[in-house]
Amino acid sequence: MQFGYEGAVRLVMGSNVEDRENEGRYSMKKHIRIMLASVCAFAMVGAFALIGCSSNTEQQAGETQKPAEEQAKSESHEAVELQLFAANSLSKAMDAVQELYTQDHTWVTFKDTQYLSSGELNEQLAGGAYADVLISASKGKMDDAVEKGYVDEATRFDMFKNDLVMVAGEDSELAAKYADQSFTLDDLATGDYTVAVGDASVPAGNYTNQALSTVGCFIDADGKTGKDSAGTDGSYDGTPLEGKVNLQSSVGNVCKQAQSGAVDVAFVYSSDVYRFGGVKVIGVVPDDTHKNIIYPAAICKDSTQAEAANEFIEWATTNADAKKLWQEWGFELVS
Repeated sequence: MQFGYEGAVRLVMGSNVEDRENEGRYSMKKHIRIMLASVCAFAMVGAFALIGCSSNTEQQAGETQKPAEEQAKSESHEAVELQLFAANSLSKAMDAVQELYTQDHTWVTFKDTQYLSSGELNEQLAGGAYADVLISASKGKMDDAVEKGYVDEATRFDMFKNDLVMVAGEDSELAAKYADQSFTLDDLATGDYTVAVGDASVPAGNYTNQALSTVGCFIDADGKTGKDSAGTDGSYDGTPLEGKVNLQSSVGNVCKQAQSGAVDVAFVYSSDVYRFGGVKVIGVVPDDTHKNIIYPAAICKDSTQAEAANEFIEWATTNADAKKLWQEWGFELVS
């Protein structure tokens, strides 16, 4: 086929026009792709910003939610003040548990908790003192509290158990010699050592006398020994410990006798070693030489806050963090 000059020009011009149109379409597509990419990029940045804001908002909400919940809880309850009477050996552990409880139960406060020997706690109640809860270190003393109407027998239960141990001052020769805790009642029965023991009002002293009676170092008034003995009435006269026993009105004072070196050996609960320090366990008293060391608890009959008192006791024996605190201070929950 032959083209004239004009045909050739038209052919060339048409081709150039077509190329320019194609280039224009390509350029437009390129610009569109760039614009779309930019839009996507801005959208992603916006999304991340929203996520960040949302995250910060949630974090701030989380930080303010707990105090708000605690305030709501507090406002939904009437203020409660609880008065506890507890065995002297529980002092530091109970203080820690009460502090933990009030962190989440802000409407509850604890009046100055009375920490005395179990016998003295009963004497306080006999004198008309008010308490919501009684925690004794002696089943016998709790029996007395039930019999005399100080506590509601229906609320009574065994809360803790403990061990009786022999301790010496931490820097003493005995502590070094018996670091393996191999000191025994038979060693004590040689009469070579001075001893600190709780008096008749101190349950730890009663358990000690029961144990000492099994090796002839305590003479029960009724002639009984070990678990059959009350460990309250009797004498050390005529035994290897005659003139060597230092009686104290609290287990804390008993422990201090060993700390100071006033005596060679003291009988205390294993929890007292954590509570007082300054002593080392040189021997563990066999469980079969004395009655089981149980801490019973009960709500007092005159309590005006019985429901709140029961809620605290329930929490103190079931809450995981509370259990850890008891364990740290050497107490083992019965159940």
